Amino acid sequence: MHLAGDRSAAYAIAPPDITTVAVAGMDAVFPVARVFCVGRNYAEHAVEMGHDPDREPPFFFMKPADAVVPAGPLPFPTKTQDLHHEVELVVALADGGRDIPADEALDHVFGYGVGLDMTRRDLQAEAKKAGRPWDMAKGFDQSAPMGEIRAAEDIGHPDKGAVWLRINGEPRQEGDLEQQIWKVPETISFLSTLVALRPGDLIMTGTPKGVGRVEPGDRLDGHIEGVGDLSVSYDS
Repeated sequence: MHLAGDRSAAYAIAPPDITTVAVAGMDAVFPVARVFCVGRNYAEHAVEMGHDPDREPPFFFMKPADAVVPAGPLPFPTKTQDLHHEVELVVALADGGRDIPADEALDHVFGYGVGLDMTRRDLQAEAKKAGRPWDMAKGFDQSAPMGEIRAAEDIGHPDKGAVWLRINGEPRQEGDLEQQIWKVPETISFLSTLVALRPGDLIMTGTPKGVGRVEPGDRLDGHIEGVGDLSVSYDS
């Protein structure tokens, strides 16, 4: 899933590899620049997390690009007794920009995928209680498993459709893309007022209700209608 960096330049050390995501129907892969995540973008999820479901300006956190890994078997994360799953629509950008109008935002999208925002909830709760950043609750190694990206020219721009996650075959999360508080064009537009977006950026667009605990040995199967699937299993 990684490609070597440009070795022709003079670097003090070997440059890091480029993180990539497979693209459906292509031999070429999608290079990841940055990973932005939208918090509490489904009202019922906001409620289950103890927050007001009313529409408020979107807020964002980030994961390192190399937190993105392909679906499949993964080691269980360290330093947590309360690992949680969050299945999400992932938006992959082909073009960047600043202050992008919402009615032009979808022109910047390359495609869409299914991702998991894995969260060390116990670390997050401790950090929140102490008033500290919770980067290590969200941005740890292999915290963003993703399925392949499907090009928008093939599937369009999905704005409705079932979103679900099952653990060991049992339903856990259920929702629909149309339940998003901030739709994809609005999210891209708002985020572009905060940072200049770049080609290769990924946006994880929030999760529906039903987040919960993952145990060693669990198998997670996620699905977004019209976009795709992913399956992740954790070592016992």
